[in-house]
Amino acid sequence: MQVGLLIIGDEILSGKRKDSHLAKYIELLGERGMQLAWAQYLGDDRELLTAKLREAFASGDLVVSCGGIGATPDDHTRQAAAAALGRPLALHAEARELIWQRVQQMAADQGTTADPDHPDTLRRFEMGVFPEGAGIVPNPYNKIPGFFVGDVHFVPGFPVMAHPMMAWVLDRYPQLHRERGVVERSFIVQGAMEASLTPLMEAVEAEFGGIKVFSLPSVDHPQWGRCIELGVKGDAAQMTPAYDALKRGVIQFGANISTELVR
Repeated sequence: MQVGLLIIGDEILSGKRKDSHLAKYIELLGERGMQLAWAQYLGDDRELLTAKLREAFASGDLVVSCGGIGATPDDHTRQAAAAALGRPLALHAEARELIWQRVQQMAADQGTTADPDHPDTLRRFEMGVFPEGAGIVPNPYNKIPGFFVGDVHFVPGFPVMAHPMMAWVLDRYPQLHRERGVVERSFIVQGAMEASLTPLMEAVEAEFGGIKVFSLPSVDHPQWGRCIELGVKGDAAQMTPAYDALKRGVIQFGANISTELVR
């Protein structure tokens, strides 16, 4: 099972809002010894969202989708999820109760009485309308929940709500958690071109299953100038021998290794 992230909202794509979900999700995954396999940014386009969510539901991946689950005309995620699943939308009983608790709390704070039939209350209940058969993702910030169907989870776009809800989602999957340890090892290479080292990189990947070799060239690194960060990541059991093989190959090539890095 891979881990994916969908970040939804025209305001992200237009630059009106800066995304913080990607970095936070990577951090939360790292705390659990997990890694992100893919991420996508999507606008508030119902047809596009339906297609992408259909792919997510069919993927078998653990997916979190951030944004677009409100009840205003520019929010399409709940409707797109229902269309992708071929299920009707329905007011979730537990979600209605949680939203009603929030409405009562707000009324008490304002010194008024909550009315379940008030138009504003009815509009708030719409935020609990999910695809039929959905489960609840609890929202510790204001009680108004997200939802999940299978392994695809939907949370609001507000970081203060979304981030603890992301953590809750990941803790549904303790079988995917791993001991934190060395995730990757690399070194700084000077005096070689990336294309010249490609055959070595391919050979190391072919020899050590479960290992990926990566190359991050820089033309003006503030510390090392023109250089390549070359390294390995993946299966912990293969990490050291693969790293040693890569390092030997660079030395045999005649390039310089200046700094070794562990992350």
